[in-house]
Amino acid sequence: MRMSLDSSKVQAILEAVVDRMIPGDAWPSASANGVLTYLERRAGEDINTWVEWIEPGLLALDAAARARYDQPFAALSTDEQDTLLRDAEHERLSGFTAVSQQLFFSTLLSLVVEGYYGSPGAGGNPEGKSWDMVGFRPGPVPGSGQEEPVLESDLPQMNLDQLKDRYDAIVIGAGAGGSVAAAVLAESGQRVLVVERGNWLRYHEVGSDHVRNHRFSKYGHNTGPELTGNPRTVLLANGEERITAPFEGDYHNNAMTVGGGTRVYGAQAWRFHADDFRMATRYGIPDGSSLRDWPIRYEDLEPYYERAEWEVGVSGDGDAHPGRGARRRPYPMPAMPRTLEAERLAQAAAKLGWNAGPVPLLINSVERDGRPACGRCGQCVGFACPTNSKNGGHNTMLLRAIKTGNCDLICNAIVERIDTEGGKTATGVRLVQEAPGSPQQRRQIRSGHVVVAAGAIESARLLLNSASDAEPQGIGNRHGQVGRHLQGHVYSGAYGLFDEPVQDGLGPGVSIASFQFAHGNGGGIIGGGMLANEFTRLPLIHWNRALAPDADRWGSAGKAMMRDSYLRTSHIQGPIQDIPNPESRVRLSPKVKDRFGLPVAQLSGGVHPESLRAAAMLAEQGEAWLWAAGATRVWRTVPGGGLSAGQHQAGTLRMGDDPATSVTDPTGRIHGYDNLWVSDGSVHVTNGGVNPVLTILALAFRTAENLVKQA
Repeated sequence: MRMSLDSSKVQAILEAVVDRMIPGDAWPSASANGVLTYLERRAGEDINTWVEWIEPGLLALDAAARARYDQPFAALSTDEQDTLLRDAEHERLSGFTAVSQQLFFSTLLSLVVEGYYGSPGAGGNPEGKSWDMVGFRPGPVPGSGQEEPVLESDLPQMNLDQLKDRYDAIVIGAGAGGSVAAAVLAESGQRVLVVERGNWLRYHEVGSDHVRNHRFSKYGHNTGPELTGNPRTVLLANGEERITAPFEGDYHNNAMTVGGGTRVYGAQAWRFHADDFRMATRYGIPDGSSLRDWPIRYEDLEPYYERAEWEVGVSGDGDAHPGRGARRRPYPMPAMPRTLEAERLAQAAAKLGWNAGPVPLLINSVERDGRPACGRCGQCVGFACPTNSKNGGHNTMLLRAIKTGNCDLICNAIVERIDTEGGKTATGVRLVQEAPGSPQQRRQIRSGHVVVAAGAIESARLLLNSASDAEPQGIGNRHGQVGRHLQGHVYSGAYGLFDEPVQDGLGPGVSIASFQFAHGNGGGIIGGGMLANEFTRLPLIHWNRALAPDADRWGSAGKAMMRDSYLRTSHIQGPIQDIPNPESRVRLSPKVKDRFGLPVAQLSGGVHPESLRAAAMLAEQGEAWLWAAGATRVWRTVPGGGLSAGQHQAGTLRMGDDPATSVTDPTGRIHGYDNLWVSDGSVHVTNGGVNPVLTILALAFRTAENLVKQA
């Protein structure tokens, strides 16, 4: 760790401070639990924070100790040290002019917490001592025979110069929709090329870093794209663009790797409600919104929902949530066992007169297809599955496609543009690939069909970047609809603190849901949403998001709060049916380009006021559920009004009968084209009050089936 002054002096102050932020008791103090090692590594990665905030703050704190007590900080009593730190926390120290007291304190505290409660591999928390203290269990259930990661099937990849000059179909994106399309097409006998801009990341490459994942991406993420060379921009109210990096929230990143978001998702596998397809008819069109009915009904999609459940693999109880549309078959696997928390919430739901039942999951509850049942680890979401029990594009449909011998996969390659003729026919794609240490290589590949499945943001960006003389504003954009109506999910809910443990530490955690407030809520509320208990929380997420607003966050009381509240806190939340609006959108940045020289996606817009009204209603009901379950304290979560997209991004190429208000037809084919298709969430007209992945899968089966009929 670089010190600009007397290193031993600063080290002494630092050790004394961190040990007051997390003191020793029956469990180790911060310094005894590796926090100093963690801070040294962080300083090496971000020397500016250390030089500009931490070190000057430590020296100023020591000066304040000498001024008040005539002794250095490290020599003071613990009560005196705590008093000075509390004064710094609240900006009450006189003569502390080097840096902001509050910023110094909050920055250092956050780093100390990361070292103490974070991943052992990051330097702190050796042997996971703090995890033992709070009751967090990261790995599979002991004695399950699944302590070692299950080997994953190999996915052979092609180099750019190994590709054929022409394919029957090119699928752009190897996520949920792209993997299904590839399998259906390859199994029909077509020669298919799948292009994935990310890499095929094996389990150990995805990793389990608690500060670099899709649930807590403070310093980066674990699934791509790379942090350099892949920016996006946000259009501000004053017309200026702000660059955002892939791990920042307003980038709205979905995993960019083979499998896409399914590599690290929570895997909730809900069908949309029948009324989710007819929101405009049921509720009318709010001012400022672009709410529309889908051009298809639940009944049109039901056979494909069933196909997705059985071919990809869903565990659940088909009778658990009545009124959500007829189904012809049960789920192929039984529901996951109820958790301790779910048992308590089930009793509370019955007391309230609510229907509640298991959450369907794209996770094996029993051995299936040669892969084991879920090991019930505590770090399911944001990470690759350690037992390979989570069913995603990478280990189901894409694997099927490649096993036919008809499917080639190329990774770490991007489609620069789709080639077209006369705005009616797609003729192929332009690929660019950049291998480490090698110059960029480009190649044009021809194709009978092109299937776009890069996610709502990147799919829209690709069509806009593929402008031609026939379509100067981009493919399918004659009526200015490409990139509009971007939506995701606004989440709201509540936390509850109980007198006794309500968590058993068993993953995936999410176990019970209620649709009591999906529709028909009165009071002018448009739609509604699902309420469910949450996935298991990482200790760092608990400290950052799940402590009560006025909870102690440091010192002996803060340590006790973490130890006592981790297993006693329940989190109920859910998504509502976001109300789309035309100004939430994707455009091309006029100034910023990626590492290949292509204009990046520019994002703009916000949440419609009706979405926030529905979210507030849902949070109120989540609070009621927790009170009924016996919580002694409850507090709500409130969504902001910023752009909604994230990992549930949808809507930018929505389907419809009218080309003036939509981009694709009801089969997923772009209006005016005979061979250009979309197979991801961007075709969603509305995004439902549930996780959208099963709908993406079902539509992908339907679209690919229609393509095969046209071929």
